[in-house]
Amino acid sequence: MNVYSTEVAETMSLPPPVENQAYCDVSALEAGHIEIPLAWVIDTAKDDEKAFLPALSFLLRHTTNHDTFVFDLGIRKDWETLPPAYVARIKKMGFRVSVPQDAAASLLRGGMPATDIAHVCLSHLHFDHTGDPALFPRATFLAGAGGRAFLAPGYPTDADSLFAGDLLPADRTRWLEPVGWPPLGPFAHALDFYGDGSLYVVDAGAGHFPGHVNVLARTSGDGGGCSWRGTARMTGGCSRGRRGSRGIVCWGVRIGMGRRRRSISGG
Repeated sequence: MNVYSTEVAETMSLPPPVENQAYCDVSALEAGHIEIPLAWVIDTAKDDEKAFLPALSFLLRHTTNHDTFVFDLGIRKDWETLPPAYVARIKKMGFRVSVPQDAAASLLRGGMPATDIAHVCLSHLHFDHTGDPALFPRATFLAGAGGRAFLAPGYPTDADSLFAGDLLPADRTRWLEPVGWPPLGPFAHALDFYGDGSLYVVDAGAGHFPGHVNVLARTSGDGGGCSWRGTARMTGGCSRGRRGSRGIVCWGVRIGMGRRRRSISGG
């Protein structure tokens, strides 16, 4: 369990913007909710306190090449069709799951069908992040290579597996291996996804799950450089603002948003 502090990270610089710097427009997508003990995320919460937290997904739109990139898919509407061992674990842990609108529906509500998405990056393979990949039939999926073994063979070949063997399309999945990625600011390994400094896939190290990756997006043409302004950091897990975060327990995962925060669905 780690309580996150930005004091060190804020002093470590990102690459400065270049002339006509490309960046990403970032929109938050509703993708279900899950009730968990509040003490899991706030260290002053009482043992019996619970809270519904959003399982967020994010749409990133590149301002120059207009590529569409979704980070995490939240929870699938038919989550009870997950492998039986996973459904049993969710219920045993006392989670209450609600998915009035999944990531694909949120996109459509904002005017973008899921078939228009070019890339989907999953932070890790927990059910509240993988959503329903089948709803994105044209997307290339990106996931950390450390998670690949959990789908081999997977359910139903392995009846006790928590993960479906066909969760991700074999012919459209790119398993990311961070070894060899250069450092970026405070991060040991980061992939410049488009090669223009607009979006980085960041290795989370031990993270929250094997193969956990995060993304760091530049959200303005003058963002980055010697501060974190004009960036959005997305990981999957609990969320935190940049101020007033005392007492928030992040268990190695956190979301820090830069200047732009908005929802594609308009509520």
